[in-house]
Amino acid sequence: MSTFSGLSRRHMLQAGGLGLAGLTLPLPSLAAVPGPSGIDRGSLEGGKPKMPAIHNTETEAPQNPEEPPLSDKEKVGFAVVALGRLTLEELLPAFGETKKAKLAALVSGSPEKLKALGNAHDVPEGSRYSYEEFDRIADNPDVKAVYIVLPNAMHHEFTLRAAKAGKHVLCEKPMANTSAEAQEMVEACAAANVHLMIAYRCQYEPNNRRVIKMAREKTFGEFKLLEAVNGQNQGPPDQWRLKKALAGGGALPDIGLYCLNTIRAITGEEPVEVQAQLFSTPGDPRFTEVEEAVTWLMRFPSGVHATSTTHYGVHKAQTLLAHTPQAAILLENAFAYRGQKLRVSGVEDGVETDRSLTIPQKNQFALEIDHMAECVLTGRKPRTPGEEGLQDHRVMEAIYRSAETGSKVALEAPKHLDAFRGPALPEEK
Repeated sequence: MSTFSGLSRRHMLQAGGLGLAGLTLPLPSLAAVPGPSGIDRGSLEGGKPKMPAIHNTETEAPQNPEEPPLSDKEKVGFAVVALGRLTLEELLPAFGETKKAKLAALVSGSPEKLKALGNAHDVPEGSRYSYEEFDRIADNPDVKAVYIVLPNAMHHEFTLRAAKAGKHVLCEKPMANTSAEAQEMVEACAAANVHLMIAYRCQYEPNNRRVIKMAREKTFGEFKLLEAVNGQNQGPPDQWRLKKALAGGGALPDIGLYCLNTIRAITGEEPVEVQAQLFSTPGDPRFTEVEEAVTWLMRFPSGVHATSTTHYGVHKAQTLLAHTPQAAILLENAFAYRGQKLRVSGVEDGVETDRSLTIPQKNQFALEIDHMAECVLTGRKPRTPGEEGLQDHRVMEAIYRSAETGSKVALEAPKHLDAFRGPALPEEK
């Protein structure tokens, strides 16, 4: 053993410290060391530590430090209802990134999935339910909210059952098969005094939020024209999304809804007129019950026009394009789970420019789950409540009527912005 490795910290301090070649050097006195300044110590605001920026705020973007997670006891417990593809690939991993929510229970029609996933995610056996046993969730104090991820036709039933059990509801989109079902869901949750939130994840995604901010603040002038495309090449015909009884419709309620809801969120307005066309490839077995494609035009009270196309038979395309007198704003992968890219084209100093805005990526599912958890903890109304989903159903039904009749369909629109949404989200820099 060498001399250095054999010395303890206590012996070194007693010796006054060892320098090079075994020389003894005095340790500096603490009194001689300058203490930290206010910028290094930080402060407490609302009982939480806050550190001021140490970089030049005139030339550097704010760091926007992440909010620390709540303790496990403080987090809101969620039951996830249905263990299909979205749950397995997106939602269960998202709970690993949430700051205010935790996985507390699982609901499935598959005992094998319940056992495997329950064990993998440390869900107690008493918090694993079949669909038939779901109502027992009322007796589980660890579950404050349920996330319904079932096929569309089952959203109505399980929302009513969850409300009766006294649990708050986060429901996947579309919230139902019809506006009548959606209305009953809103009324049932209101009567039970529980929140009903629809999982419009794009309204929580940072790039989509930046486009909304540009529109509301008129960063590049008034938005005049919006174009949205959401398409994908759907697979085998025996999946539930291609069965009308389970899905309610085809491309429109499944993926076209992202175009509709995002455009409504950007403008803050409601359409006063829609005009639409449907198309399905003759003989394609995938589209014997539901439509393959829908194209529709919406006109808004301010004069904004929006064109949207959704398609179940094309290679994946998920773009949003906004036009103002000063700029064209393109959001690539606008409706995807990840990979959003925001670009702005316009004239700067007499030169046509095209620049990208780098906005940090965040898990959309974790963001929306945490928002629901915050609403449970604080009592605030969700930004995307049941009323927001109900309005989308009203507009989708008008789109189907227009396509069926070949005529424009008029709609009544509230005069104030965000008529069907809850309070605005905290502003992101």
